[in-house]
Amino acid sequence: MLVERLSRIALLGSTWVLYLLLGLSVVSLASAIERWFFFARRADDIDSLSARFSEALEVEDFDRARRVLRESRSLEAGIVLTALRWVHGGPRALADALDASLARARGQLTRSTYLLGTLGNNAPFVGLLGTVIGVIDAFHQLGDVGQNKGAMGNVMTGIAEALVATAVGLFVALPAVVAYNLIQKKISEVETGVQVLGKLAGAFVEARERSGEPLPRGATLEVNHAPAPAVSAAHAVEGRS
Repeated sequence: MLVERLSRIALLGSTWVLYLLLGLSVVSLASAIERWFFFARRADDIDSLSARFSEALEVEDFDRARRVLRESRSLEAGIVLTALRWVHGGPRALADALDASLARARGQLTRSTYLLGTLGNNAPFVGLLGTVIGVIDAFHQLGDVGQNKGAMGNVMTGIAEALVATAVGLFVALPAVVAYNLIQKKISEVETGVQVLGKLAGAFVEARERSGEPLPRGATLEVNHAPAPAVSAAHAVEGRS
């Protein structure tokens, strides 16, 4: 009974599998394009950014260092700028804040990657399912034609069409795998950039702490809402030193 019901489902044909793969290809392409725009809008020259950030920290101009990060549209700058609010707590507090900021941003970074990874791994199996269903249907027709050799051409055509499902599955999977790997590479680059900027900030904080100089206070992320008293106090401390 169960085998007969499954056979009826298989005899419905593999056309629906092709439509499913077509829909998955559209979803995969849309996800890849969305990720490309996401990273393109937030791209910046991280080497230049880290150089300007390091230069500001070397002259102990912490306000300028924050301003360098604010002026950058990069993901790395935003992540590190959020962590700098805890700079007054010392190197360990800054490192913990940097880890927390990066963890919060990872949700944005990895969006759609699981979908692309799943499609890349499983689209060939969906195509193979369509091929198996098509072959089952073709062999069922083969049993019905009997000695009618003229109908054999239709059976062979059905088998050939069934094999198309596997090819379409591979066609969906390969771009998804490529997009997934490129996104993972970009995420790795962002994490490396955050590590570079964070290490520079940590070195600055540790140097100030070892020299006995007071650590600068953290500031809010908004450019136009930085509290003036904290900035003045920082300049006063640097003036006395």
